[in-house]
Amino acid sequence: MADVIEVKVPDVGGEDVEVIEILVSAGDSIEIEDSLITVETDKASMDIPAPIAGTVNEIKVKVGDKLNQGDLLALVSAASKEAPEAKPEAEEEAKKAPAVEAKPEPKQEEPKAQPAAATGVTEVITIAVPDLGEDGEVDVIDVLVNEGDEVNVEDGLITVETDKATMDIPSTHAGVIKSLTVKVGDKVSKGSLLLELEVTSAADVPAETEEAPAAAPSEEVAPATVASEHREPPVPDHPLDKKEPGSQIAHASPAVRRVAREFGVDLGLVKGSGPKNRVLKEDVQDFVKYELSRPKASVASATGGAGGLQVIAQPKVDFSKFGEVEEVELTRIQRISGPNLHRNWVTIPHVTQFDEADITELEAFRKAENEQLAKRKADVKFTPLVFIMKAVAKALQEFPVFNSSLSEDGNHLVMKKYVHIGIAVDTPNGLVVPVIRDVDKKGIIELSHELTEMSLKARDGKLKVTDMQGGCFSISSLGGIGGTAFTPIVNAPEVAILGVSKSDIKPVWNGKEFGPRLMLPLSLSYDHRVIDGALAARFSVYLTQVLSDIRKIIL
Repeated sequence: MADVIEVKVPDVGGEDVEVIEILVSAGDSIEIEDSLITVETDKASMDIPAPIAGTVNEIKVKVGDKLNQGDLLALVSAASKEAPEAKPEAEEEAKKAPAVEAKPEPKQEEPKAQPAAATGVTEVITIAVPDLGEDGEVDVIDVLVNEGDEVNVEDGLITVETDKATMDIPSTHAGVIKSLTVKVGDKVSKGSLLLELEVTSAADVPAETEEAPAAAPSEEVAPATVASEHREPPVPDHPLDKKEPGSQIAHASPAVRRVAREFGVDLGLVKGSGPKNRVLKEDVQDFVKYELSRPKASVASATGGAGGLQVIAQPKVDFSKFGEVEEVELTRIQRISGPNLHRNWVTIPHVTQFDEADITELEAFRKAENEQLAKRKADVKFTPLVFIMKAVAKALQEFPVFNSSLSEDGNHLVMKKYVHIGIAVDTPNGLVVPVIRDVDKKGIIELSHELTEMSLKARDGKLKVTDMQGGCFSISSLGGIGGTAFTPIVNAPEVAILGVSKSDIKPVWNGKEFGPRLMLPLSLSYDHRVIDGALAARFSVYLTQVLSDIRKIIL
């Protein structure tokens, strides 16, 4: 008897997604990864695939419904392993009935089949790319297994590189690899076929049934091969790239086309960052933001009055005429962060407040505590950054506007009741910003452990997409390198960022005499649309006071 399975909505990267199309009906036979419905999020439209093979009993949603993760989508009768058993047994019974002589033959084969029953039934399954939390395709940068290898559950199969990090895709089953369908350099997306895996189950199933599931993966190789042929990396188009009006056909959902019509944007000029170069809502918004920020005098000169959206291109120079040159390709992180930094710089009116904090007592306390920790051979060591994080958390609670984001319409502030702080980490591949969550609720020891763990993951390229989401405020510390001050760029949609430079001993007047004090330079950049200069100065002064008094940090 086939089991009836409840198919629920997976994590689609957002809430209240809208159903725009039903792709199956009651009674339809479906395979794993067959599309069931199409939903539309704020960023893109996507198909929700079937997690199992079987027959659709009932569809529980309709076009226009709003769904969240975990909502019931459909009832499916799973393709039971018992079902294939019934037919061979029935056929054998029919053959055995007229001729008694046929009975000994299966009995003679039973000793051969007996070990299979004891060790389980071998079948071939397919393993596909899971949801990586990213729209579009990702690069395969390493294949960790070969055909014939034995793998266990959670063993890494391949390593992929997303827009922000690298990660391993683990095996969902234990078994032996029959065939690989991807190689280094391929591009894969959610649902792409990775490999065929020979697994052994505990069910007592005749050997004849093993051939049926093994035939299915061969039909799925073609889509995976097609996906691997797309060599274009999903890097957002830089705003300065030249485009001609109507030079390409735009692929976008109805919601995105509606947004484009409202802003009067020609979608043919917008390069999509979604799957198969699909134009997303944020692509249109970035396009409009850049046009609004660009000097108006440049429009006519760049396009001859044609109404384009480009600035004057920088002159082309053959640098090899002046000496030996070498071209070095940017890392993926640099290619992604470049346009984002440009967007943040030209669309956010930056102001930077400079200040110094007296951390003489703080450093004395930190060093004393580290000596005690070393004597106890503790596995933790306090850095100045964890104290700065705690001080920032207190300042964000005191001045909640710094813990907000400007709404898309520019008329509201989204006030956050949580304190998640992003920490800029320098890695061999570029700068990444992992997020430490609930800093206000954690102690110095817990934060030290978590900061060390996140820093190691960042440098090893093991950060997940979720590790870099949800930040309220960022800290960029260059204290270990040097410098006296700098102007950090606000990390949108945040409204402020703190730059920390190298501390130095300076003579400070205490009312009677000059004394040597350890001073820490701070650079607070903020979005002037949300924060005015007086409020920024108050925030900076409060932060320096907290850092100057260790009791305010700990309590």
